Amino acid sequence: MNFLAHLHLADISKTDLAANLAGDFAKGDIKHFPKHLQQGIWLHRQIDQITDSHEIITDLVKLFPKTSRRVAPILIDLTFDHYLAYYWEEYHHQSLSEFTQKSYHSLENTNELPQKLVDIAPRIIEQDWLMSYQTREGLNKAIEGVSQRISKPELFNTAINDVDKLYVEIEIAFRTFYPQLMAYSRIYSRKTPEQYLP
Repeated sequence: MNFLAHLHLADISKTDLAANLAGDFAKGDIKHFPKHLQQGIWLHRQIDQITDSHEIITDLVKLFPKTSRRVAPILIDLTFDHYLAYYWEEYHHQSLSEFTQKSYHSLENTNELPQKLVDIAPRIIEQDWLMSYQTREGLNKAIEGVSQRISKPELFNTAINDVDKLYVEIEIAFRTFYPQLMAYSRIYSRKTPEQYLP
């Protein structure tokens, strides 16, 4: 899952928003992270593990051309954020605009976040990444942005075209899988190991 999905799953599971987002930037053992971040990072990892191993996702990855299959999970994550933003009213009681502002507030006011998240947070907020996912143009910009932040940007040469070709298939996977992931996140938040509870 990408940024918007992790924030949404944090909100519906009543766990800390910025802490869940920190999971993308936290490596290795989480015991050294502040207590207020540990549950979110742990939950983020459970969500990623379920997603990466789920049959719906592994089957979807196989539909991508071999040349872009290594980055297919990233493209799926980004496109899932696009569909979540596009159909937002079906998944959350707040408007997307209200929710993004709440998320940005959490990012700005949570202490001791991983440095890489601290560094990128101003861009997330100033460029309003979460709202931009609603449109195809915003999705394409997100794909281009990720390609510029990795060591082998050439892996993304056909990424936008690949997503275009599989746009309907990705939507079907999102519509089928994401409600399950919402249920998983609520269950796992209740089963957080005691040592990671804030």
